[in-house]
Amino acid sequence: MSVKESYDRVAGTYAETFFHELERKPFDRELLDRFAREVAGHGPVCDMGCGPGQIAVYLASRGVEALGVDLSPEMVAHAARLSPGIPFHQGDMLSLDVPDEAWAGIAAFYSIIHVGRQNAARALGEMRRALHDGGLLLLAFHGGQEVIHLDSWWEQAVSVDFTFFEPEEMTGYLKTAGFAVEECLERAPYDFEHQSRRIYILARKPAP
Repeated sequence: MSVKESYDRVAGTYAETFFHELERKPFDRELLDRFAREVAGHGPVCDMGCGPGQIAVYLASRGVEALGVDLSPEMVAHAARLSPGIPFHQGDMLSLDVPDEAWAGIAAFYSIIHVGRQNAARALGEMRRALHDGGLLLLAFHGGQEVIHLDSWWEQAVSVDFTFFEPEEMTGYLKTAGFAVEECLERAPYDFEHQSRRIYILARKPAP
């Protein structure tokens, strides 16, 4: 079973569980506010691996021309239903169906964790291709070295891996993909989250 099929199976419960999560995450909101101030007014900004679209919705509320892309058609359908004013599209971060330099920014929260170590640099390279020169990437992921596999999620049969990365490892993938890393931040998990370190990296596509 693929990641896409797995998320299709749990899309409804996932959307119900996570759509309002930012209300309880002040650190994430503050970081998204900073990101929004930099990218607003410079073109479209993609919520990559958007799930039910909570990041896109938050960015739109901060004046950003937000859109969302997710691998799961069912997840995209839930996002479109929850936020009809924002465009959401099905797509694969390993092969984005967008022109070069399409977006001013990308916020990718916990989506890189599903492509594995073998494809991380490739996914980041696609994001770099899709960004304007000088465009900004905000990347969030679980800190660590483990890979957690789920074969059951909310009583649904699935097959999905969650790959954790140390900041130094992800920084290496970003540099390989051609990004300039500007900042790396870390926070402890909130008590209602999976108890993993949370890593955030701001990286920029260098202007020529």
